[in-house]
Amino acid sequence: MATAEFDPGMSSAKTTTPKMAPKAARPTWLRWLRAVGVLLAIGALVSAPWWGPQALAQLDFFHARRVVFEGVRYARPTELVAQLKVDTLQSIWQPLEPLVDRIAAHPMVASVVVERQLPGTLLIRVVEREPVAYVPLKGRLEHADATGRPLPIDPMRFPLDVPVAATADSSLLHLLDGLRKDAPRLYARVSHGERAGPEEMRFKLGGVTVRTTAEVTVARFRDILPVEADLARNHLRAVELDLRFRDQVIARQP
Repeated sequence: MATAEFDPGMSSAKTTTPKMAPKAARPTWLRWLRAVGVLLAIGALVSAPWWGPQALAQLDFFHARRVVFEGVRYARPTELVAQLKVDTLQSIWQPLEPLVDRIAAHPMVASVVVERQLPGTLLIRVVEREPVAYVPLKGRLEHADATGRPLPIDPMRFPLDVPVAATADSSLLHLLDGLRKDAPRLYARVSHGERAGPEEMRFKLGGVTVRTTAEVTVARFRDILPVEADLARNHLRAVELDLRFRDQVIARQP
């Protein structure tokens, strides 16, 4: 997951710092004394009633000079910055709830936390929605998460190798998401999944079709692995593995 830094007053991810003429160094004790005084003043205002943060928000010292995003992979940071609507005239002591709501409205964002870092940084911690499969939508295949929600992932930037789901079926996507999290090697073998009736789902794993109930779990899906291993030891292979029957895996050979 990437970390991106932005200057709210610029459109680019790169920030530049103007060169300034060197100033005479102040005594170390004076700098420490000033820093301690500032921290004590901030602490007093923050712990004050509701007017404390409002008073801090009026100080130029706390203007938002930098926005840092953590956890961003698929979403474009420039889009998130535009959605945030923060500029260098705004303070980091502004209410954070509206900022959270704006970022959370992005279709790639599952959850977000906004934090202040003194004196002028907003830290945005993002958890993105994860693509589970391609699903057909308006005549083309789109990335979707475990809920079937379409995700605006650019396939040119991220050519993801995820299965194709015939429909945005909740049971189908739920299983694929479970495999992605708990059995990634098995998930990587799945090329296609579909609902084959009210009580049945089918998955394509290379040259093998796996038939399951609609309530199949990841643990139950894993039951195909020892069966495949046993067939391989005997130089046999299956074209279909049926998990629909309790405590059984029925293998059908070519």
